[in-house]
Amino acid sequence: MKNARLFLLFLMVAFLASCDNSTAQNPENWTQDQLVQPATLAAQLKEGKDLPLIFCVGPGAIIPHSVDIGMTRDPQNLEKLKSHLKTLPKSTNILIYCGCCPFAHCPNVRPAISLLKEMKFTNYHLLNLPDNIKEDWISKGYPTTYQ
Repeated sequence: MKNARLFLLFLMVAFLASCDNSTAQNPENWTQDQLVQPATLAAQLKEGKDLPLIFCVGPGAIIPHSVDIGMTRDPQNLEKLKSHLKTLPKSTNILIYCGCCPFAHCPNVRPAISLLKEMKFTNYHLLNLPDNIKEDWISKGYPTTYQ
């Protein structure tokens, strides 16, 4: 009986530990208020005014006016982003995007946002591409550098 209780306790602890790991694996480090809808950015690009400073932190910059940083999961690209940011005022309107895959699996947006937080930027946003750039931007006919 005592062994059965210990075994049950062990299973419960193992289950709780595995649940904690699965949610902590890719936690979002942005808020819903920091998400910019693709239609909003597309309208800003069309008007050509009040544009944020746009950084692509994924595999390729396809949105006009964006700076191609490269995938920020790679330390050298994260350093590249840092060097672009170091002379900017902390209140600069910054928008980052990746679009390589769904947010839940994206290895690039989290390091970029962590860097913005670490550097004490106060006006940064993430382009809301929850699935990928093809589905959430290109297929909607929003402007690309390929047009």
